Amino acid sequence: MNDFGKLREAVLAGDSAGAVAAARLALDDGADPLDLVLNGISPAMSEVGRLFEAGDYFVPELLISARATKDVFTVIRPLLAKQGAQPTGRVVLGTVQGDLHDIGKNLVAALLEGGGFEVIDLGVNVSPEKFIAAVEGRKAQIVGLSALLTTTLPAMKSTIDAFRSAGVRDRVKVMIGGAPVTQSFADAIGADGYGENAASSVPLARRLVGL
Repeated sequence: MNDFGKLREAVLAGDSAGAVAAARLALDDGADPLDLVLNGISPAMSEVGRLFEAGDYFVPELLISARATKDVFTVIRPLLAKQGAQPTGRVVLGTVQGDLHDIGKNLVAALLEGGGFEVIDLGVNVSPEKFIAAVEGRKAQIVGLSALLTTTLPAMKSTIDAFRSAGVRDRVKVMIGGAPVTQSFADAIGADGYGENAASSVPLARRLVGL
């Protein structure tokens, strides 16, 4: 039975080529793709998050580990779909309208994927209408709103307000994050959860889907 040690080590080191090679080798040896996610990628990205919170990893280390994870998912995602494996949950993610920053959002996307979530990343400068269309079209359980600029914080509120107007607010949990975001702001605009940093996104998302 494969213990996915080489895969975990490669993700921790941000070795994209090594991670893909380890994943392919494990699959060739008969490993189940879902097992590879749950016992290989997910523990590795959880450790990356722990190291970041402890101050042992910084944004560059997070980024290269996130890239390694993303590259592995290009290999295993079609296999998971073929199996009909169900994700932990489905998350629509994007940086709100008026904001073009994506480093934090990209880290959250990689960590959530590593945690077994399906992520629909809408990119940056995302309008409320585009979020609503993704929620309705992809039947997401969670929407993640990101902002780096203080001037774009009102777009978080207007997006949540637009969800209410469109009749989709009750269908999804909304989590928000970004440098200027606080718990009190999240409470004030009616968000369901607030992530202080990228590493907190997975436990928050798991809680929001009832895990």
